[in-house]
Amino acid sequence: MHSLVFLCARRLVSHRPGARRALALLPAELYPVLFQAAFLDGRTLALRDLVGTWPFPVLSLQRLLGHRNRHRDRHPLLGEKPSKLCVQAVILAVVAHLRRALEESCCGTSERRCRLRVLDMTGLQDDDADRGPEGMSLWSGTVALAKACIEVSKHQSECLKRGSKRRKGPSGASAAPQPLGVEVRADLFVNGTSFGVLRDALRVGAAGPLRLKCRDFHAEELSVAGTVSLLESLEPAGVRRVDLRFNNLGLAGLCAVLPHLARFTDLLSLKLPYSNVDVRRLAAGTDAGLRCLAAQLGRLPCLKELNLDSSRLSGKLRQLLGDLQAPLESLELAFCSLLPGDFAFLSQSFHAPALRKLDLSGHDFSENLFQPLQHLLEETSASLLHLDLMECRLTDARLEALLPALCRCSRLCCLGLFGNPLSTPGLKVLLRKTVVLPDLRLVVYPYPVDCYSREPPWPPSTSGRLFEDTVDEERFAAVSAELCRMLVSSGRADAVWTASLSRHGALDYFTL
Repeated sequence: MHSLVFLCARRLVSHRPGARRALALLPAELYPVLFQAAFLDGRTLALRDLVGTWPFPVLSLQRLLGHRNRHRDRHPLLGEKPSKLCVQAVILAVVAHLRRALEESCCGTSERRCRLRVLDMTGLQDDDADRGPEGMSLWSGTVALAKACIEVSKHQSECLKRGSKRRKGPSGASAAPQPLGVEVRADLFVNGTSFGVLRDALRVGAAGPLRLKCRDFHAEELSVAGTVSLLESLEPAGVRRVDLRFNNLGLAGLCAVLPHLARFTDLLSLKLPYSNVDVRRLAAGTDAGLRCLAAQLGRLPCLKELNLDSSRLSGKLRQLLGDLQAPLESLELAFCSLLPGDFAFLSQSFHAPALRKLDLSGHDFSENLFQPLQHLLEETSASLLHLDLMECRLTDARLEALLPALCRCSRLCCLGLFGNPLSTPGLKVLLRKTVVLPDLRLVVYPYPVDCYSREPPWPPSTSGRLFEDTVDEERFAAVSAELCRMLVSSGRADAVWTASLSRHGALDYFTL
């Protein structure tokens, strides 16, 4: 339900000529609601006019448009993912503002109405494949910002070359232009395709009018040298996450990259999935590499989240985490080939009672890892909010045996069980037992084994797409409807039970 002020703003931005004339007369307090209306309705030209005359020093898109609902991946105002055209319009408006300001500085005139100094675009885009064609990905947003930085820097150089047009000072020397610039706070995503443009933008932007300041840095499929080059170009203050994935760095590469993270004193999250680390290989230098990696992790005093997915760490967890200075709150160890001794270390460590998010997907809990898992859940029960046990060979019997430990996790809000061989009766038992958990609002469950039209190969793919053609859709729809009815009758209509991984992918440590 929109307010009367919002509806009036919506009507005004729908008629650009009238809106442009009115901007000079409107109080600054109306700009935020006009921006919201223009963004909601895709009024890109109105957005450019608003940003070009923005009366405040800060423009935060997330603050204006609202944070996403962590369970439904929706913005309160927009409903769905922000429009790519609208985001581009904001960037183009900032570029146009800076070009005008540079020209005014060169000519010795000043007609600036825009007071913008900080554009905060953090948290707006993501790399979710389910965003649709009209949404802006994190990658495309990064490229757009990088190109904007380069364009403004080039224009600045052109203006400086036209020094004869600048106003002369009393001594006859050219007067220095007034300090000018906009800082853009953003989450950045780079791969081999966009490496060059982001590298150039960071280099020219350090002293340019449009400066990129990174909050979360994501790099995919980059070389060691390329990764180090970008990390060294980032301004250290404010970087809270570094995510290096599919880079095939290996232990040697990680030991070359991680020393460059020590300058990020605010770093809270480090993600190193798919780094091609396998301690089971009898390769020379493995122990030395692990010691180096552990030492570098120990140099990150604020670290709260660590992702080592798909690194084979059998028997080495104690060595790897032993130098950490503070307990982790999020630990992702999917497909890490952990041994009972690794679980024992984790249960006894100072991390266990602090963990809010734990991912142990890809481990076989059907046999000798089951009791270590039970013990670990008991140790984490007071703090755990998000638990992933996907593709863990949990049968109905095993899951039922795990339920007492699971139900002691009284603060649990998300449970991922996709890819386990559970039946419809097993899911119903799970639902009946866990409705007592007041905060459990998202459960990602597998397609029940009795809903397959033919026997699928095992284990299923985490993408969920590989075996969709083997699911009897009518049977599965009936099961899904029955689970929904059970939730409603239990007074838990607020909970989401789904076999879709898209909502699960939107969850993040920083949203817990």
